[in-house]
Amino acid sequence: MLKYWWLNAIPQEWSFTNIDIGETVEYTLYNDNGIKRRVFQNFLDAKVGDMVIGYDISPIKKIVAIGKVAAEQNGDEIYFEKIEELSSPIDYLTLKKCPKLEQFLQNTRGSFLKLTEDEYNTIIDIIRKENPLPIESYTKDDFLNEVYISEEKYNILAAVLKNKKNIILQGAPGVGKTFAAKRLAYSIMGEKDESRIEFIQFHQNYSYEDFVMGYKPTDDGFKLKNGIFYNFCQKAAADPNNDYFFIIDEINRGNMSKIFGELLMLIEHDYRDTTITLAYNDEKFSVPSNLCIIGMMNTADRSLAMIDYALRRRFSFFDMEPVFDSEGFRKYQNTLNNDTLNKLIDKVKVLNKEISTDRSLGKGFCIGHSYFCSCTNCDETWIKSIVEYDILPMLSEYWFDDTDKLEYWQNNLRGVFNG
Repeated sequence: MLKYWWLNAIPQEWSFTNIDIGETVEYTLYNDNGIKRRVFQNFLDAKVGDMVIGYDISPIKKIVAIGKVAAEQNGDEIYFEKIEELSSPIDYLTLKKCPKLEQFLQNTRGSFLKLTEDEYNTIIDIIRKENPLPIESYTKDDFLNEVYISEEKYNILAAVLKNKKNIILQGAPGVGKTFAAKRLAYSIMGEKDESRIEFIQFHQNYSYEDFVMGYKPTDDGFKLKNGIFYNFCQKAAADPNNDYFFIIDEINRGNMSKIFGELLMLIEHDYRDTTITLAYNDEKFSVPSNLCIIGMMNTADRSLAMIDYALRRRFSFFDMEPVFDSEGFRKYQNTLNNDTLNKLIDKVKVLNKEISTDRSLGKGFCIGHSYFCSCTNCDETWIKSIVEYDILPMLSEYWFDDTDKLEYWQNNLRGVFNG
């Protein structure tokens, strides 16, 4: 799991400002007297890829860079890489004004300090206000070129989401639901602004305390902490002129009533911006009208045949299907120019017809086109991996009680590699 750190640099000795982006700096685990640095365990816990806030201490007292752990400690040194220089450094007084950083800033003695994910994200939000990342534009045409649905369907999809505020993309495995969800948000925003998108995944143990707020254990007891949806609602409410998108994967795996609690009513279109009192702290709260919720649901999950009524009435459902015959996918397929792949796709289209007419399955169990997308090297090894590790395991689950049909399709699909 990714960890987050705060690295204090002494400007008289070295600074992130004095190294180039992409350059690596070594940092000793012991001071000049051979004594372990303060909170020595942090150096042992840091892993490659962990994110690092680069701070220059007195007299500068500013965050000057963002870095990452480039190599783990070897007993003597640890290595950090600078990945971004801040054109507008963040001074200490700005950080002190943020209540979420109060506990961390009470004890910043030491050179390498641990940040919670919430503290790190808070610092990044402060950084981005003064150092916004360049944002790439994204249009409806970009969506149609990448997602392979028709313009008519896109217009319906976007209109339903804007009107209902809540939509679920449902379909078979591999139809690109997650891929489409983010790009739908991009297309409505007109740009790839990740700061206005939040992505989570529901599971059976996901709770109101994770989602809205709840008491979490700390070193000295329990503390009331805000959940991810609460924080994102506050963020959207503070920026009412822009759309925000909360994306939930596997939305039907969570208990909606349990997770949303008293907010379940507030996500409905007619109750946006309506204020209620939260259960834990009697705070007045509302879900802003500029926040849209996009859920994804896998229709081939046999364990989820019954969908929570609370989910049904608050969301519009949009079916996503394999699009092997769409103009966009055919253009992509032609660029790969591989006869074996073409033969396999032809067989998969026939397979999907059989799955659709199977009374125990149906179109919600078809093989999606996204298994064949994002190819970087269209060779026989890649094509075989799709058959052996994506398609056949699903067919084994679909027809576990029909060995003749399963064996037929195993031979049929593998047959494309026999010349």
